Amino acid sequence: MGVQLGDLVVKHELDYDALKARTIALDGYNTLYQFLSAIRQPDGTPLMDRQGRITSHLSGIFYRTIRMIERGVRPVYVFDGKPPELKEKTLEKRKEIREQARQKWEKALAEGNLSEARKYSQAATRLTKDMVDDAKRLLDAMGIPYVQAPSEGEAQAAYMAAKGDVWASGSQDYDSLLFGAPRLVRNLAIEGRRKLPGKDVYVPVHPELIVLDEVLEHLGIDRRKLIWLAILIGTDFNEKVPGVGPKRALALVKEHDSLESIFKVLNYEPDYDWNAVEQLFLNPPATNEYDIHFRKPDPSRIRAILVDEHDFSPERVERAIQRLSENHPAAGAQTSLDAWF
Repeated sequence: MGVQLGDLVVKHELDYDALKARTIALDGYNTLYQFLSAIRQPDGTPLMDRQGRITSHLSGIFYRTIRMIERGVRPVYVFDGKPPELKEKTLEKRKEIREQARQKWEKALAEGNLSEARKYSQAATRLTKDMVDDAKRLLDAMGIPYVQAPSEGEAQAAYMAAKGDVWASGSQDYDSLLFGAPRLVRNLAIEGRRKLPGKDVYVPVHPELIVLDEVLEHLGIDRRKLIWLAILIGTDFNEKVPGVGPKRALALVKEHDSLESIFKVLNYEPDYDWNAVEQLFLNPPATNEYDIHFRKPDPSRIRAILVDEHDFSPERVERAIQRLSENHPAAGAQTSLDAWF
């Protein structure tokens, strides 16, 4: 879920022309969850092959990645490794939420309430190791690079962006900013429009750019205090302080010189090691052993994975392979001179 900084950060709506030839490190798990949640049938049932294996994530990786490439974006997927111990409570809570949602989904289906069924099915989304492995195989066949992070994928993406090996981190969450990504791009994997929560209303969705230095200047704080702010309102690694929202948290970090003094003012004693949370954001595990070169796609492998293994439409896959081959970065597509600046 990530830290809820949306009301505080400065966002710039972009058109895709601004992202042409930009290499963006996409949070792989975050993106796969988006595909699994969005690419479903009206009753919330995910796409499946004849053997009952879920294929929504493969559909998203294949067709929507091609759509990004057609628009000039150069996506690199970054996948989570071992989660930090600090994340155990969050993961356990998410597991409970998914199970509750699954039960409500089944109840809504039995009652014939399709809108409720779809809502709860999205909350019940579960990403398995087999799904991730299949996504990696497909990306490899498509000639799209991916990176295996030692721990948090967003931390690895932020590291690559800070080094200048990619232009930005790509995710729906704002954690990349806490991990030090100079730029964050949102809404890349969302196609066209999204449904407002709890309403039968759809709004257009465009890519958004958030620049870390601009956010810090706008808020009048440094990155360390941004991390304090996040800790106060809750992260994947700690519970929020009761009664403290983003605006109050901002006022507190601007008034105080240590997180410890803020806790004292709030008469709050955290039951977690806040120093460890701070250090996780300041110095997260990351690797510099990665290869982000694009290679020409292998149509036969793509067909084997999608058509032979998972029953995708041969005709539709063939048309998509043609689009991929014509627009692939490895095909010699021209890059802009300012792609890295």
